[in-house]
Amino acid sequence: MAQELERVSLAVIAREWGRIGCIGFGGPPAHIALLRTLCVRDRRWLTGTEFEDSVAVCNLLPGPASTQLAIYCAWRLRGTAGALVGGLCFIVPGLVVILALAVLFLAARPPGWVSGAALGAGAAVPAVAVAAAVALVPASWRRAGQPPASARDTGRSPPASTRDTGRSPPASARDTGRSPPESAGHAGLPPPESAGDASPSRPGARDADAPRASPRDAGAPTDAHDADVRTPDQHDAQRARLAHARWGGYLVAGAASGALVGPWLVLMLIACGLLEVAVQTRRSRPRPPARPQPPARPQGPARPAGALLLAVHTGVLAAGGLAAVAWVAFKVGALSYGGGFVIIPLMQHDAVLTYHWMSAGQFLTAVALGQVTPGPVVQTVAVVGYAAAGVGGGLMASAIAFAPSFAFVLGGGRYFDRLRRNGGVQAFLTGAGPAAIGAIAGAAIPLGLSLTHVWQVGVLAVAAIWLLAARRGVVTAIVGGALLGVLTFLAGGPVT
Repeated sequence: MAQELERVSLAVIAREWGRIGCIGFGGPPAHIALLRTLCVRDRRWLTGTEFEDSVAVCNLLPGPASTQLAIYCAWRLRGTAGALVGGLCFIVPGLVVILALAVLFLAARPPGWVSGAALGAGAAVPAVAVAAAVALVPASWRRAGQPPASARDTGRSPPASTRDTGRSPPASARDTGRSPPESAGHAGLPPPESAGDASPSRPGARDADAPRASPRDAGAPTDAHDADVRTPDQHDAQRARLAHARWGGYLVAGAASGALVGPWLVLMLIACGLLEVAVQTRRSRPRPPARPQPPARPQGPARPAGALLLAVHTGVLAAGGLAAVAWVAFKVGALSYGGGFVIIPLMQHDAVLTYHWMSAGQFLTAVALGQVTPGPVVQTVAVVGYAAAGVGGGLMASAIAFAPSFAFVLGGGRYFDRLRRNGGVQAFLTGAGPAAIGAIAGAAIPLGLSLTHVWQVGVLAVAAIWLLAARRGVVTAIVGGALLGVLTFLAGGPVT
């Protein structure tokens, strides 16, 4: 690493990260591909394994993951100076472009073709939100079905009852030189009580000289405790079913929050994450088999965190002005989980209904501009800041939204490997992730309801087919919607 820090100059980092910031159309997948091509394939600054580990750990952090990856890769090459230079060069080109477009598209009286393009591009946004959520589902579903981090590290299933069923013959059998009962050893059935659980501490335990159970009796549990003893495969299957059931609950909760209570979505994400931490912590503790209990509700940090966020939100609501812009930007940069599109429900209610910085149609335009400009999708917050307080508000909103990403890397970059192995962090994201996906999909409902013209519904339908059925790109869908809007204006259709 020392050789790399000496060899890679800040000028090279500025040039290469700036180039990616200028040509990085297509959101996080495009940014990751460009960074991998640069750092792994072309320059060989990082190995493939180092880069993949960097992607994984940045996905554990709140905020824009591809921006954090760009900052972290530059930090790996040149420390703090490299992170600052690389991050700024990655962010600034898209910020300049999106603010220039905001001045044009959010003007009080824009030209007719501009209004048509804005309405057409905005009409495609609900379909883009649904497509973004659908794309995140497979990885999140697989993550929910995996064993907890503690179990993966040890290579065992957590509960003691599961581990006991897979152990070697009990001491009584080994000491007497006899093999386990034939019914357990050859019939492929769980070992009977006399062989698998011969312990004086257990009521009804028998010693090694007790009569052997018949094959029929060995396969039929005699009480509720025996019925709970399962093979490791059976336990893993049941654990996966329960985990997927919780995943579905988190998804529905997030969708409802995204559609109905956008400003409070952060609380729902935190609650889902803490609930999953509580469930996995409870299940990972070794304990004798017992009657299943309902998952413990999260205690401790959940209430202080929720109370603090509630107090801050209430205070900002009363203050308004630049304080409100700063709070919205901070939520986007520091409290958003699940990808860039989760910023939509975090911002929409505040920008449109609470502070009236922009109309619903203008918010759709802001989201569309964040998709078609290069660089991070989170740049949408700059358009909201511009609508609230001009160019200065846009610059301030962008600075606050990206500041947490720099802080995470500069303050914790050396601990990223440890963070990736932390079971609590993994569990939190297992709960917050599907809630964020649901919120992204749920946000499509208020976005769709904000369409004002019939022809926009047609554009939305075409975009949905393009993205969900044909599985084509987001940028082409939004640009195509803008072109249809311009054609509508030229044909004499309504664009105001």
